[in-house]
Amino acid sequence: MSEQKLKEIRRIRRQNHVRRTVIGSVIRPRLTVFRSSKHIYAQLIDDSNGCTLASASSNSPEIKKSLSYGGNVLAAKAVGKQIAEAAKAKGILKVAFDRGYYRYHGRIKALADAAREGGLLF
Repeated sequence: MSEQKLKEIRRIRRQNHVRRTVIGSVIRPRLTVFRSSKHIYAQLIDDSNGCTLASASSNSPEIKKSLSYGGNVLAAKAVGKQIAEAAKAKGILKVAFDRGYYRYHGRIKALADAAREGGLLF
């Protein structure tokens, strides 16, 4: 097997390790994070119905006009605040944080801390 294929297998294995314990419901949806090199995205997902309840990203017009670059900690904080506001508008207070295969530091930690400051309970 090639090195690239082995890296992908290890990444999926790490992701499944986290997803095995984190399950979203209507009462407590899963707050999942996707991080690319230029942007960061967050979604509130109800796994029992298989639908997205709310989403926020550094690519959205509200955040994009206030930031010069979407792939840094400042953008992650803005996305965290935006997802917390969207969740409160839907009446959601508790979430299950799904970091995926990312380590809990840097942009992922900044997004989670901003969502907590916005009123979400993990």
